[in-house]
Amino acid sequence: MRYLFFLILLINLTQICSCKEKKGEVELETNVISDDSLMTLVQYRTFQYFWEGAEPTSGMARERIHIDGDYPQNDQNVVTTGGSGFGLMAILVGIERGFITRDEGLKRLDKIVDYLGQADRFHGIWSHWIEGETGKVKPFGRDDDGGDLVESAFLAQGLLTVRQYFQNDHPSEKLLVEKIDQLWEEMEWSWYINKEDNVLLWHWSPSIGFQKNHPIKGYDETLITYILAASSPNYPIPADVYHDGWARKGEIAFNAEPYGHLLELRHNGAEELGGPLFWAHYSYLGLDPRGLKDRYADYWRQNVNHTLANRAWCIENPLGFAGYGEKSWGLTASYSVNGYAAHAPGENKDKGVISPTAALSSFPYTPEYSMEAMRFWFENFGEKLFGPYGFYDAFSEEEDWFPQRYLAIDQGPIVVMIENYRSGLLWDLFMSAPEVKRGLVKLGFSSPHLN
Repeated sequence: MRYLFFLILLINLTQICSCKEKKGEVELETNVISDDSLMTLVQYRTFQYFWEGAEPTSGMARERIHIDGDYPQNDQNVVTTGGSGFGLMAILVGIERGFITRDEGLKRLDKIVDYLGQADRFHGIWSHWIEGETGKVKPFGRDDDGGDLVESAFLAQGLLTVRQYFQNDHPSEKLLVEKIDQLWEEMEWSWYINKEDNVLLWHWSPSIGFQKNHPIKGYDETLITYILAASSPNYPIPADVYHDGWARKGEIAFNAEPYGHLLELRHNGAEELGGPLFWAHYSYLGLDPRGLKDRYADYWRQNVNHTLANRAWCIENPLGFAGYGEKSWGLTASYSVNGYAAHAPGENKDKGVISPTAALSSFPYTPEYSMEAMRFWFENFGEKLFGPYGFYDAFSEEEDWFPQRYLAIDQGPIVVMIENYRSGLLWDLFMSAPEVKRGLVKLGFSSPHLN
């Protein structure tokens, strides 16, 4: 493999960076590792969440992995639709970085795609959670036992990126492409339109239909849903569903300047300071924000400023939480001291919890600041924060809380967005899909990829 020697060197390097005790904390001796090597090490460890940590029957991403083995809901084999979409893209990174061979990646991807073809679907749309061993729905919550349009959009983003990667005449690769095309063509995006309000709905249940009635409106993490719905070859939505529904008939446009950083979109429930940082990540793992514009925003500027404002809040630290600063920042949805929470700037939203994925998945937007955070955490916390699948999901110095637990939806963007910063791989692949280009034009977007 192209990077085999380099990988062996990296693995040896992490062994050389032995642990030591200092004031009751475990830290790594890391002064010998370069920035580039550290990025590769973080990608390699985090990629393993989706490789060796995958659920064995499906090959898909487990919703969560707890190193302590404690699963209060007995859900260690539940797989996640959206997180698996991120994992598909991580596998491509693994191939390109030499962590696995192309043939190994192809076999795993083929297994996943075959499984998805047999798993429960609802008008072509998968559920949020799936029981890994059976392919049956694992209800995400009350009234949520059917199709999840947003999670399926994250999955479709990954599937199309995989399809664009395997564009040659090898029979096994052509077969994978054909199977992905069939899944993509069977997704009935238009079924999920609420015609009265001209908006996409998040859920449909075989037992209660659209009773949950959760409209997908911006701005948050769900932009990719509308772009893929407009791009569908067989079940596309009209452009006015995007403008009336997602953009709220133009009311999505906004002008806030937290810490002097312009946010030109109205963040749902977080207009003045901005929402959690995964809003700048999930839709943009494949959708390239560089030069992406429509009548509402410049999406590169929006995401950079969103990240800078989030970091600025952590530096100011108005609530006085321990551990916040220029090199330790990033608020997003993750595990929290009490359950799961969407951490964001704001008195009632910041709970003193830093989520490494927030800064690390922002590498394209703030490379110097993200690198500072990565190195700071690696050097100062070592194995207390950096485990077999990369940095653990979240921590709080305020509460001396360092759980050795992972979530797929937080690990995937780390691998993918670091790679987009380094090479643009996933952005270039996804944006090369002809249906995506047509969908973007249909909705009024401009992008260098459309020229």
